[in-house]
Amino acid sequence: MYQAIVFLPLLGAILAGLIALFAARARFPGEAPPPGDDGSQPAHAHAHAATDHAHDHAAHGHDDHGHGPVEPAAAGSRLVELITTTLLAVSMILSWIALAQVGFGGQDVRVPIFDWIVSGDLKIAWALRIDTLTAVMLVVVNSVSCVVHLYSIGYMHEDPYRPRFFGYLSLFTFAMLMLVTSDNLVQMFFGWEGVGLASYLLIGFWYRKPEANAAAIKAFVVNRVGDFGFALGIFALFAMTGAVDFDTVFAQAPALSGKFIDFFGWHADALTLICLLLFMGAMGKSAQFLLHTWLPDAMEGPTPVSALIHAATMVTAGVFMVARLSPLFELAPNAQTFVTFIGATTAIFAATIGLVQNDIKRIVAYSTCSQLGYMFVAMGCGAYSVGMYHLFTHAFFKALLFLGSGSVIHAMHHEQDIRNMGGLKDRIPFTYIVMIIGTLALTGFPLTAGYFSKDAIIEAAYVGKNPMALYAFVCTVAAALLTSFYSWRLIFKTFHGAPHSVKHWKEAHESPMVMLIPLGFLAIGSVLAGLPFKDVFAGQGVEHFFRESLTFAKTNTVLEDLHHVPLHIALLPTVMMVIGFVIAWHFYIRRPDIPVELARQHDFLYRFLLNKWYFDELYDIVFVRPAKWIGHSLWKKGDGWLIDGFGPDGVSARVLDVTRNVVRLQSGYLYHYAFAMLIGAAAFITWFMFSAGTH
Repeated sequence: MYQAIVFLPLLGAILAGLIALFAARARFPGEAPPPGDDGSQPAHAHAHAATDHAHDHAAHGHDDHGHGPVEPAAAGSRLVELITTTLLAVSMILSWIALAQVGFGGQDVRVPIFDWIVSGDLKIAWALRIDTLTAVMLVVVNSVSCVVHLYSIGYMHEDPYRPRFFGYLSLFTFAMLMLVTSDNLVQMFFGWEGVGLASYLLIGFWYRKPEANAAAIKAFVVNRVGDFGFALGIFALFAMTGAVDFDTVFAQAPALSGKFIDFFGWHADALTLICLLLFMGAMGKSAQFLLHTWLPDAMEGPTPVSALIHAATMVTAGVFMVARLSPLFELAPNAQTFVTFIGATTAIFAATIGLVQNDIKRIVAYSTCSQLGYMFVAMGCGAYSVGMYHLFTHAFFKALLFLGSGSVIHAMHHEQDIRNMGGLKDRIPFTYIVMIIGTLALTGFPLTAGYFSKDAIIEAAYVGKNPMALYAFVCTVAAALLTSFYSWRLIFKTFHGAPHSVKHWKEAHESPMVMLIPLGFLAIGSVLAGLPFKDVFAGQGVEHFFRESLTFAKTNTVLEDLHHVPLHIALLPTVMMVIGFVIAWHFYIRRPDIPVELARQHDFLYRFLLNKWYFDELYDIVFVRPAKWIGHSLWKKGDGWLIDGFGPDGVSARVLDVTRNVVRLQSGYLYHYAFAMLIGAAAFITWFMFSAGTH
């Protein structure tokens, strides 16, 4: 069963790839012939899906409604959709069964696959580690991936390259499953890089768009920075313990206390340095402060990609990794403090940017960034199960918000700017209802999933013992208010008020059932993922549920202290949520002139937030431009002028010069040769006379 959960998505990806490659010339029943039967692209091969890529249409001479010529669908598109979605549905069902058996049944399993790497002391077996922590992630990954596959059938129905898209989706799912089922750090790194590759392919899926290509490269490069730290952490751990499998590393971890590593002249505590390097990987993958810049740009990919990668799976890989390595982090309190600081800073930082964004997907993206900060606050405070609780609930309501945004974009003919929307609640009522449910869960409305998990994190920060716990508490409470404000701002500007474009409003229509069913499923999850699981994630049943998959140090009493939080602290997040709602209602329903006036009066602050604290500009000045200058200099001066000039090009040029001059001596005239002989004879006699005179 466990092998099927992991490898069914891979099978789907392989079949999708084969169909895309080898069935391009076949004609499946009921489908149009493939474009360019001679292997060439037709002249009109510009149209993409009826999705959020109006700019691409405009760039190729299409109007914003995508009414230009549409490329025929690739052969086998329907077959690929059916195969990949069915395999993911089977994998999802098996994942829920696995959670019941492993989490509630107490049956941890290790499934050996094969010996992978044997080199000296390095012995790595490929195996599946199925414990409660893994089972929770299997449910999250496969559930969201399944509904995203189903949703994409409707959302991407006009895209001619659906086989490639569904193949990428399934490949991404497989890589994420490899990551969460890994039994050692090298196997985890394989999955880690696999999701990075798949996200690059999916973000840049519409490769004719320069913005999509730039976003894909940016995501790939920024993640390489974090992955470099992750790799160094694995190397350091292997150097200190001689192993990379989790059981051996965790067993030897206590012995590393008090040991040091000399790191560029820094006599560093071994465990602290290792954990910081490993966390550097989590910062990149989970878009935390300083390595967050790739996440909003990644919205250039199709909306289902945003829901899968940036809501529920890839961005949560860093949180999962810290939870998996909790035995190490528990022994490195300074590293835990740093995790808390970065998480809290990200929570408030991303929330401030979300206040003024106008792209519907980017608002949700910054919300994701902020919520991931909440999860790391829980991890840093030692409340690992609470962080996993929020990861679990967040997957449902954030995927719901992304896919709901996709339904809005679909209805509005690819429009993504909420300033150009309004009054849609009467045109797309089902989408409106599920977006309200997702927003209630995100803002922590009582009895929704987010209410239980997010409030538990804020309470964990309040009772946390590390030096950054109070800072984290203040940041998360403030972020709760900001989250409520920008979430309701999105709802009010999109669904309420007068329509900004009457034509678009009249043409707006509800999405097809194949898109609405996933929205309904996620809406149910956004409510039911909370209370029924509260006890096993944040109550008395935590240790029985997670057992050995998470570390619960005896000195760490955070989970126990959660049950003794003062009432006013417990109510504080809900109060913040209500205040944020009231302000948003006042600003965007009652007095919509106030935000405009505030933006005018505080122009610098508004532009500062609108431009994302100018991090992209700062990184461009500090890193990008110097790197380009160095590269250009090495190319033109080092490679061109020095190496080529004095190397192969220089030598060959001098040989040519010499041969050209020598050739001139071969004139073919007898008197030239006679004159040369005379000059030579005269020179010889002169030399002979002078040399004889010296004797």
